[in-house]
Amino acid sequence: MKRILFAALTLSIGMAANAEEVGKVGVDWVGNDIVIEAISDPQVQGVTCHIAYFDRSVLDRLSQGNWFEDPSNASIACRQTGPIVMGDIDRSDSGEEVFRERRSIILKSLRIKRIFDEENQTLIYLAHARELTEGSAKMSISTVPLYVPGN
Repeated sequence: MKRILFAALTLSIGMAANAEEVGKVGVDWVGNDIVIEAISDPQVQGVTCHIAYFDRSVLDRLSQGNWFEDPSNASIACRQTGPIVMGDIDRSDSGEEVFRERRSIILKSLRIKRIFDEENQTLIYLAHARELTEGSAKMSISTVPLYVPGN
């Protein structure tokens, strides 16, 4: 069990390294917060996504149980924040994972996938939960158009 916990924490820390906390809003008296992080797309220079998610307090964890789990739902907004330079990105219909953060020790993670809609020249960013025990319909989507007027 210690190895699983260590591996999960190591993976979580490693995957969260490219996210920078830019805001935190307290939502109640027990210390629950909404955290806002900025995530730069590692393969598409000039695109930044902001993701907001719920972070449970210690008091909430003690009173509600589920000590090692946070809610799956998140909101995402992605924008052009500089000249867009696309690297070697996955162009398949399933896209590729840009970011992953654990929401529980083993069974749940929050993920951001990028899908390139080549016909409409748009990058689509999808934030969703991945739960091994049951799927999650909680998702959020944002798009970044690549269309440049006059070209």
